[in-house]
Amino acid sequence: MMMIQAIDSILARIGRSTLGMFESIGRLVIFAAIAVSHIFRPPFYYNAFLQQLINIGFYSLPVVGLTALFTGGALALQIYSGGARFNAEAIVPSIVAIGITRELGPVLGGLMVAGRVSTSIAAEIGTMRVTEQIDALTTLSTNPMKYLVTPRVLAATVILPVLVFIGDTIGVMGGYLVGTHRLDFNDATYLKNTWDILEFDDVSSGLIKAAAFGFIIALIGCYSGYHSQRGAQGVGNATKTAVVTASVLIFAANYLLTELLF
Repeated sequence: MMMIQAIDSILARIGRSTLGMFESIGRLVIFAAIAVSHIFRPPFYYNAFLQQLINIGFYSLPVVGLTALFTGGALALQIYSGGARFNAEAIVPSIVAIGITRELGPVLGGLMVAGRVSTSIAAEIGTMRVTEQIDALTTLSTNPMKYLVTPRVLAATVILPVLVFIGDTIGVMGGYLVGTHRLDFNDATYLKNTWDILEFDDVSSGLIKAAAFGFIIALIGCYSGYHSQRGAQGVGNATKTAVVTASVLIFAANYLLTELLF
């Protein structure tokens, strides 16, 4: 009898967790649909949109650029070390270029922006929820979703491909610097091999991924902050949830998009 009760208790916990997970997914999907629908309905807050372009894009450029630079250099060293086992050191420029543009550029750039932007958005909107500023917007006949969420989601979706493109360029340049100054590659040969191997699909696929990652980052940050619990602890939990969820979804979306694009 006790064993049956224990099994029932375990199954009940699993059931509650599963239902809670699907409930959260449903709320997030509805939240995303509402945020996207407001893009096509007036009014549109252009000043808020431009401000978010600066906050998300311009201020994230240093961390994305440095990450790409060191990633490109480290990748060149690793490829050279592995290729030397098969006398294939010449593949370094090709693999660095493809690896950066297809995978490492958008994924690492997305993760760095998620760490910086998703937490910032969640903390900002969460604080507004705690201090009842969101309720004040409603009182003033301003739709909080349209004023707070839509500009951030649209700005992140638009600007992250630009960040990733710049990061790709810097990452390839990092591989070039290491290849020519550390691994004794010829400058002209390295650049020619890089240019010859890259195709339009390599770059465009990374930019498509970047747009999807930008949408995820801003959406999760806004959702976590918008549904933040009261108090400082609630805001802290919202920021923690935002960065963890956004990072996991970036990896999941990266796999799905890789399956679709390639």
